[in-house]
Amino acid sequence: MRWIVFDFGEVISQRNPARPAMAAKLGVTLEVFETAYWDRDAYDRGGTDAAYWAGIGTALGVDLDDALVFELTAMDNAGWLDDPVLQTVALIEDLAALDVPLALLSNAPSTFARLAEKVSWARHFRHLVFSGDLGHAKPDATIWKHVESVLGCSPSEIVFYDDRQSNVDGALAAGWDARLWTSALAARTQLRAEFGDLGP
Repeated sequence: MRWIVFDFGEVISQRNPARPAMAAKLGVTLEVFETAYWDRDAYDRGGTDAAYWAGIGTALGVDLDDALVFELTAMDNAGWLDDPVLQTVALIEDLAALDVPLALLSNAPSTFARLAEKVSWARHFRHLVFSGDLGHAKPDATIWKHVESVLGCSPSEIVFYDDRQSNVDGALAAGWDARLWTSALAARTQLRAEFGDLGP
């Protein structure tokens, strides 16, 4: 039976609904806030919370003290984690009930990773891999090899879902069966043919 590897952001999670509140906390519009917020590559590759938010503060011309960094980090993490996409969680639960081996591969900072490991849906994954713990991220070639080593399988034994085409392309180049995520319903329909009855 092949492994199924899920991305997290905008697959299991919604697009972070805390963004407007974080923008308001910094006294800027959402549009202005997002020009800095989505520059997360260094953060996802192991950068600290302080360095990430300091970069945002510099970009926006806002001073952030330690207390505000702590508050914004908490808001950011809660926004990603507190309200997952229920249809995706249901799909994960149904696959786990069939004993399909599941793993998570997320470009995410280590602070987030430690919280994500404790949420209820995480128990369905046999492995959770976060870029912030590794120092490299999707679509780096090294991350696919790392996951193959963790799972103990060949590239052809992995089905991978991600909402970013660049990550899908990177996984395809590594030999994975990588598929662009559009919805839980679409993935359920695809997987039903391979893994049997997954419900409606």
